[in-house]
Amino acid sequence: MEKEKVILIGAGLCGLYTAFLLQKKGIEVLILEANILIGGRIKTISGTTGVTMEMGATWFGNQHSHLLEVLHTLDLPYFRQYTQGISLFETMSFVPPQKFEISDSEEPSFRIEGGTATIIKKLVSEIGIQHIKTQTKIVSIKEEKNQLILTNSSGNSYLANKVISTIPPNLLVNSVVFEPRLPENFTQLAKKTHTWMGESIKFAVEYKTPFWKQNHYSGTLFSQASIIQEMYDHSTADNSGFALKGFLNAGTAVLSLKERKEKVIAQLTTFFGPEANEYVAYYENVWRDETLTFQPYEQFVLAHQNNGHSLFKIPLLNGKLYVSGAETATKNPGYMDGAIFAAKTIASQF
Repeated sequence: MEKEKVILIGAGLCGLYTAFLLQKKGIEVLILEANILIGGRIKTISGTTGVTMEMGATWFGNQHSHLLEVLHTLDLPYFRQYTQGISLFETMSFVPPQKFEISDSEEPSFRIEGGTATIIKKLVSEIGIQHIKTQTKIVSIKEEKNQLILTNSSGNSYLANKVISTIPPNLLVNSVVFEPRLPENFTQLAKKTHTWMGESIKFAVEYKTPFWKQNHYSGTLFSQASIIQEMYDHSTADNSGFALKGFLNAGTAVLSLKERKEKVIAQLTTFFGPEANEYVAYYENVWRDETLTFQPYEQFVLAHQNNGHSLFKIPLLNGKLYVSGAETATKNPGYMDGAIFAAKTIASQF
């Protein structure tokens, strides 16, 4: 058995930044991640043309001061989301979309240069990959004397003085068996806590040219009637790669990838003309299918429900188990800024 000072469950933004802060305090850490990939709900993919596309966390604004501070500390540049030109708003399928322009004076949103995953890569290099174990899904946590024993799905055990879980609360209580059992009020709260991104279907269409910009369109689209509900230009910061990216109607999770793709291309062709059909590739991520992120709720849960709840602040198992993550943040829960704030909040208690 390996003996570690603090074990973190989940190598998403919150888990990685918590480890980064604890290491700065001289605390030994080990991060256990169930997935093959590191990054949690930050998922940047690269197309054949070199364009990076975000299947997970993407945008942030000037109000996200905790994230901005980290980007400055890690020396990671970011750029303003492109919104110039004609934007579209479709209210009904049988009526042409309304055209409008987004004012330059509107509060901007930003994206990280090179893709959101650059913050993950930077934190991993700072922490050291040797302190992160992937494909390590924790299935039980047992309190024994003044320590916790964590066992993974392969039967390997890890010993820790303190454990910090940064995975969504609903996933935690549904995928890990605790001995002794966690308080019932906590378990019920966790089951009724909204998992950010859980219902989202993100998509991107890669193109060789930004034909929408050339035709004076911003790439911004809102629809209450078609499969694409929200979409934006997703060109790279240096304008060397081009894509359109956004969210699909969550109800279309029941369709096949092929069916969704056909509907997306049809909608884009209707709005932007035949050039929209000359795409390089179509990509999507149905987050409700990501079993290491999303756990179906036992009853209906609203967006943001119980995010930042005060009960998440209280350590469990005699002060040895801390529950953190973007959902627990009292500021901007669910967002990258919330993940950073949650990490700061927990790290300050060590």
